[in-house]
Amino acid sequence: MRIIFLGTPAFAVPSLDILVQNGYDIAAVITAPGKQAGRGLQVKQSAIKEYADSKGIKTLQPIKLNDPEFLEEVRSLKADLQIVVAFRMMPEALWNMPPHGTVNLHGSLLPNYRGAAPINRAIMNGEKMTGVTTFFLKHEIDTGNILFRTEIPIGPDTTAGELHDEMMHVGAELILKTVQAIENGTAVETPQQNFVKDGEILKPAPKLFPEDFKINWNHTAGTIHNQIRGLSPFPGAFTGLTDQAGNRIQLKIYRSHLSGIPSSDLPGTLSIDKGKFFISCNGSFLEVLELQQEGKKRMDVKSFLLGFRKDKGWKAE
Repeated sequence: MRIIFLGTPAFAVPSLDILVQNGYDIAAVITAPGKQAGRGLQVKQSAIKEYADSKGIKTLQPIKLNDPEFLEEVRSLKADLQIVVAFRMMPEALWNMPPHGTVNLHGSLLPNYRGAAPINRAIMNGEKMTGVTTFFLKHEIDTGNILFRTEIPIGPDTTAGELHDEMMHVGAELILKTVQAIENGTAVETPQQNFVKDGEILKPAPKLFPEDFKINWNHTAGTIHNQIRGLSPFPGAFTGLTDQAGNRIQLKIYRSHLSGIPSSDLPGTLSIDKGKFFISCNGSFLEVLELQQEGKKRMDVKSFLLGFRKDKGWKAE
């Protein structure tokens, strides 16, 4: 199998690496152009570009995927199959080019959580199970026929970052399994509709918006806990603390714990006791474990409380 691999971030590296380690002929890697970063505005290349360079693999970095010269160069590589892991939308002229089609790896158990943020949205919705899916690309986003799915459990305190790191390795194994099946002629395509239960309403995974980041303490502790871990470590859920004098600080909360302690206090009321930091939600207290004050470094709650004047009547809002 002669393969073209399309991907950009670190999430895609294990999938490319497992193909390389298993002896597949990687005709080229297609990834995003480098970006200027840092004080010196030096060009920072994608994680996939750096990996490809380390293995001597040809790399293409088109600005426009429908550029005729780029498409002709891809066509000249005569790939049998294309593999897509964490890349951008592709024109049909590109994904429909190889004879064996183009396979995408998606971070959910399709057909649920189609969209740009499946890892975040699954945790934010309190799911206990997610997974990875390989499928053939077609016109509508994330709707192509499924090849394989692998389930991944989500723990009660699992963050998006932790799930991301586990998923990229489970996904790499699934990519290898998928390529081997296509190569051996044993791959079976299953329409996504076959995975939908009667009466089931599919859950989408739209990209994250700024309004998703702000914590509303009128919600239940469980809802807020899921929001915090679903946005940790990036972009992070945030709240403002205001004291009786009207002074305000902003906090990002990265880790929390469902205390199970009932609360009749108004939502947003702080309770600090024996080095522990609680905030009242709708009906119970949520314990804050790890946070970051704007302009300062991320820290555990004990370090934060060392410099926090709790006698000023702070309230989360």
